[in-house]
Amino acid sequence: MSSAKPKRFTLRGVLDGLRSSVSTPPKNEMEIEETLRSEHFQVCKTVRYGFPFQPTSVAFDPVQHILAIGTKTGSLRILGRPGVDSHCMHDAEVAITQILFLVNEGALVTVCSDDSLHLWNFRQKRPEIVHSLKFQRERITFCHLPFQSKWLYIGTERGNVHVVNIESFILSGYVINWNKAIELSRKTHPGPIVHLSDNPMDPNKLLIGFESGTIVFWDLKNKIAESRYSSPEALRSVTWHHEGKQFMCSHSDGSLTTWNFKIVQKPINVMYPHAKFGKDGKPDPCKPITRVDWKSIRNGEPLVIFSGGMSYDRAGRTPSITVMNGKSTTVLEMEHNVVDFVVLSETPWANADFNEPYAIVVLLQNDLVVVDLTSPGYPCFENPYPMDLHESPVTACQYYADCPHDLIPALYSVGLKQKKSGFSEKRWPIQGGEWGTTACSYPEIIITGHADGSVKFWDASAVMLQVLYKLKTAKMFDKPKKSQDGQDDDPFAIQIIYLLQDSRMMCIAGATHCILFRFSKQEANIEIPVLEVSIVYEIYDELDSPEYEYPRPSLAVASQQSSSMGSYSSNASDPTKQTESTSIKVKTKGWKWSSGFQPELVCMLNLVDGDPAANITSISVNSTYGLLAFGNESGLAIIDYIQKTCLLNLGTPDLYGSMDPYQRAPRSPRSKKPTNAEGCPPNSEECKSPTTDPINGVCLSPTSLKQKKEQRPELKRSKSQGTTRKIQKAQSVASMEENTNGGDRNEGTSFSRSRSSSMSSLENVTKEAIQSLTFADSYTRKTDNFTCPCLWVGTSLGSVIVIVLNLPPSGEQRVSQPVIVSPSGTIFRLKGAILAMSFLDCNGVLIQASSEAWKEARDNKEMNEKPPKLKVSLLDMRAGGQMSTAGKPRISPTSSTEVNDRQFAIICSEKQARVMSLPSQTCAYKVKITETSFVIRAEVVSIRESVCLMCYVANGHIMAFSLPSLKPLCDVTFLPLTDYRMARTFNFSNNGHAMFLCSPTELQKITYSADISETLNDMLGDLFLACDTPEAPKQSFFKNLFSGGQAIFDREELFGESSGKASKGLAKHIPGSGLQHLQGQSGSAAGEVARARQVMVERGEKLGDLGDKTEQMMTQAESFAQAAHQIMTKYRDKKWYQF
Repeated sequence: MSSAKPKRFTLRGVLDGLRSSVSTPPKNEMEIEETLRSEHFQVCKTVRYGFPFQPTSVAFDPVQHILAIGTKTGSLRILGRPGVDSHCMHDAEVAITQILFLVNEGALVTVCSDDSLHLWNFRQKRPEIVHSLKFQRERITFCHLPFQSKWLYIGTERGNVHVVNIESFILSGYVINWNKAIELSRKTHPGPIVHLSDNPMDPNKLLIGFESGTIVFWDLKNKIAESRYSSPEALRSVTWHHEGKQFMCSHSDGSLTTWNFKIVQKPINVMYPHAKFGKDGKPDPCKPITRVDWKSIRNGEPLVIFSGGMSYDRAGRTPSITVMNGKSTTVLEMEHNVVDFVVLSETPWANADFNEPYAIVVLLQNDLVVVDLTSPGYPCFENPYPMDLHESPVTACQYYADCPHDLIPALYSVGLKQKKSGFSEKRWPIQGGEWGTTACSYPEIIITGHADGSVKFWDASAVMLQVLYKLKTAKMFDKPKKSQDGQDDDPFAIQIIYLLQDSRMMCIAGATHCILFRFSKQEANIEIPVLEVSIVYEIYDELDSPEYEYPRPSLAVASQQSSSMGSYSSNASDPTKQTESTSIKVKTKGWKWSSGFQPELVCMLNLVDGDPAANITSISVNSTYGLLAFGNESGLAIIDYIQKTCLLNLGTPDLYGSMDPYQRAPRSPRSKKPTNAEGCPPNSEECKSPTTDPINGVCLSPTSLKQKKEQRPELKRSKSQGTTRKIQKAQSVASMEENTNGGDRNEGTSFSRSRSSSMSSLENVTKEAIQSLTFADSYTRKTDNFTCPCLWVGTSLGSVIVIVLNLPPSGEQRVSQPVIVSPSGTIFRLKGAILAMSFLDCNGVLIQASSEAWKEARDNKEMNEKPPKLKVSLLDMRAGGQMSTAGKPRISPTSSTEVNDRQFAIICSEKQARVMSLPSQTCAYKVKITETSFVIRAEVVSIRESVCLMCYVANGHIMAFSLPSLKPLCDVTFLPLTDYRMARTFNFSNNGHAMFLCSPTELQKITYSADISETLNDMLGDLFLACDTPEAPKQSFFKNLFSGGQAIFDREELFGESSGKASKGLAKHIPGSGLQHLQGQSGSAAGEVARARQVMVERGEKLGDLGDKTEQMMTQAESFAQAAHQIMTKYRDKKWYQF
C-alpha cells in the first residue's frame, strides 16, 4: 500500500480557492439585445429659427422674390415664402456690410468688414461659397452691381473704383483713381466712396459719391469726369430718377438735394423734410438721412422714401421711415433702430417708365417689418416668420419631439383669441422658393420662457416656427417697487419649464417662485392659492465654546391639522397678512382667466434675513401622485398640490440623515427657541439632521411654519469640531471643476477634492444644490419585492438620495388623508453633479412615468373628487406592470424574475454615468464620460425604437451611449460651450432631435440621427426656381428722339483683357468650397462631356455643310427670281403683235 503524497500549496491553487469562495452575481438568462449602432448617429445642424442677431444689411431679388439678411457675426439668412428658410455662415466671424443679388441667377455677393468679397451659389438647397476675393491694400466701402451685368464696381476708402468680373472673381485692369475723378484745383482728399451707380439710361456713365459731398459723373468709355457736383454737407446716399436726368442725395444734416445732371452749379431743389425753421430762417439741427430711394408710380406722383432726418428734440428720438408722396408726408415710427431698408418694385429694370413699388422691407435692430405701400395708411404685413422670438429676452427653453397629436391643435385653438389685428390684408410679398418634399410625421413643440415672465408655445414640426399660444405670468403678481441694489431687474423671469404633455399640466419656476398650471379650454374665475415655503440650512459661523451643547430637534408624528414641533415646513399663506416675507407678492383676489393654462398653485420662497432665498435649480411634477417637487441651492421642498400643503422642506444635508458623507460646519444653536429635544455633542452624527433615523423616520404633512437663517457664502471651520469623519470610498466622492459657464450649478458648489481618504485635505462643504428631480415607481431598498412611488433627488455634489412617497388611495381618501414622505436610506454617489436619472425595465425598455390623462373639468373640486385616470404606456405593460390598489403601476416578481433584478436606474453626472440594477443596487455598467471637461446636458432619449444616453460636453463633444451597457456609440466634435446661454438652453429630445439658443434672438435645431441627416435635403426648401427675366421696357419713339435713347455699352470690351492686368498684390483670389464641389462634379463627368462634345462637333459639321448648301440654294433662288422679274417687266407692256 503506497503512502499518500503531501499536498503542495501553490499560488495558483490559492487564487483558485479565493475565486471559488467569492460569490458571482447570477447572469440573466436572456441578455438584453441592443439594436443601436454607431452608423445610426450623425450630428448636423438642421434649421435655425428666430431673428438674425445683430443684423447689418438686407437685400432683395425682385425676380426670385428672395430676401437676404447679413449679420455682424458673418451669418447669412436667406428667406423665401413661409417655410423656405436657409442659414449659412462665413468661415470667419466678420460683419456683412453689403449684400448684392445677381438677379434671377441664383447667386449673391456678400461684402464683409475684412475687405473680402464672397460669391454664394444658392441654386442648391444649401448655399455655398464659389469664389472669394480679399483686398489687401485698400478697404472696401461700397459696391454696385448693375442689373444683368457681370462686372462689379468696388469703391474703396481711398476713393478709388475697381472692377471685378463676377464669373471669375478676377480684378480688371480698369481703375478710376480719385485724383483723376476730382477737380485738379481741389487740394484735399474727397474721402471714402459712399455711393456708386450707373445712369438708368446710359450705363456708360457712372455716378461716384464721396463722403465729403463731392459727386462725380464719370464717362467710363472716355475715362474722364463729365461733370462734378459739390455739396457742403457730408453725403450719405444717392438715388436716381427712372428717366436718368435727375438724382437725389441725402446728407448728414437731414437734408435732401435734387440735382439735374446737366446743371452742376447748384441743386435744383433743397429741402429739410422734418426740420423746424427758426426766426432767422435757418433749420434746426436734424439727424442724418442715412438712405433715400426715389420710385415712380403709374397713377400718382413719385414716392420718396428715406430713413432718419428727424429733429433732435424729444419727438424725433423715435426711429422712423418717412414716405413722401407729393405734398403728403407719412412718418412710420419703428420700435427699434433702423439698420437698412429696401423698396420692393414690380420690375428689376431701373429705366422702366414706372417702378411701381408695393412694399418696404425695413430691417430693424431687433425686428423685420414689411410695410404695404398699396394700401391706405401704409399698414404693416403680418410677419409669418418667428421674428418675435426675443420680444422679451429668452431665459429658458424646452423642446418636446413626438408630443401628443392633440396638443398642438389644443394650444392653437386657445391662441387664436390672442391674434393681433390691424395688419394689411394683402398677401405676404416675399414668396420665393418652394417647400421641401418631406416633413416630420410627428408633432414637435418648443416652449420658451422670457425675462418678463411670459411663456410662448411654438409649433416646430416644420422648417418654419409658428407661435401657438402665449401665457403671461407677471399679471399674477403685484408690480415690484423700484429695484434696489442687489435686487433682480427681472423678478418674474422664467428660469425652468416642466411640461406634462399627457396631463397638460405645466410648472414654471422663477428665481424664488414656482407656479403650477393646468390646461383648460374654458374661461374660469380663479382665486390663486399661495403657499409660502422656507428652505434653509443654518450654519453657525463662529463658535467660541467647544463645550456648547446643541439642541437636538425632534420630529413629532402629527396629523394634517395639528402643528409639528421641530419640523421644517409651511402652509398656505394667509391673504390677510401684510408681511414682507417674499420678494414678490401674488395678487390674491379672484379674477377671470381666459382659456389656456390656468394657475393651480403658486409656491413662494420666503425671504431669509430680508434677502431673497437661493435660486430654484430643479423642478418636477407627477400628476398621478398629485405632487410637485422643487429644489434650490440650499435644499428640497415637496408639495401636495391637491391638498395645497407642503410635505417636506429640508436643507440638502438634512436629507442624508446620519449618512452624510461630507464634512460640514456645525449647525447653529437654537437657544432662543424652546424645544423638547435633548442636547447632543457637536461631533455626534445625530446633530447633522433635524429628522430621526432615515430608515424608520417619517415626515407627515405638518402645517406649522418655521423659518431658519440663510447660510453665509463663506464658512469657517468650527473650533468645536474635534474629530472628523472619513469617506469610505474616495473615488466615489463628487468632484466639480469651477467654471463660470457651467449649467445651473452654483458657485458655492464648485470645488475639487483629492483622492485621499482623509478629510484633512477637504474644505468645509457650504452648499449642496438640488440639480435633478425624478418621480418614479421604483425599488427603494435591496429587500423590496414591489415598486413604490418615490422621488429620486440628485445633488450638485454627486449624491442621489431616494425618498419614499406613501400615497393614500385615490378618490376622497387622497383629498382627506395625508401623504407621508420619508427618506429611504438609499444613497448613490457619483463624481460630479447629477444631471439626469431615468429607468429601464428588465428588457431594456424605457419606463415612462405614469401620468393622469387630461380631461376638461368645470372646476378644480370636481377634478379632485373624481379618481384620476392613469395613462400607462405600452412600455410599462411590456415590463410586467400591473395596477395596484392605490392606482399606481407596480412591477411584481414572477417565477423568472425572482432572483434577477427587474429594473435599471440610469444615473448620469457631469463626469460619469452608471447603470444600477434594482433592487440589488449593484452597479451593472459604468462609463467615464470626460476627465478634463464636464457634461452640460444629459438625457435618456428614444430613437429608432430603442433608447440611448445623449450627452453634450463643455468641450463641444456630443456623445451617445447605448443602454443599458453604456457602450460608446457616437463621439462628435460639434460646438464648444461659448456662453452661459447655450448651457442653460441645450435640450435633447426624442427621435434624434436637439436644440439650443445659439444667440439671444435665434434657436438652432440639430439632429444626431443619421436617418434625419440623410433626408434633410428633402425637408429643406428650394431657394431658386428657374423663371424668365422680365423683358426690358420698350421706349417710345418720341422719348428716344428727344433723349437720345438708351446708349449701347459693351462692358466686356472696356473691362476685359484689353484693359490690362490689375495691380499685383491688390487683392487675393480664394476659391470656395462650392467651386471645388463643382470642379469635382465636372471632373467626374469629364469623359461624358468629352464624348458629348465630340458628338456635338460632328453634328455641327454636318449642320454646317447643310447650311452651306441651303445658302447656295437660296442664292440661286434669288438670282432666278430676279431673272424672272426682268423678263416679266420686259414683256408686260408689249402688245401681242409686237415682237
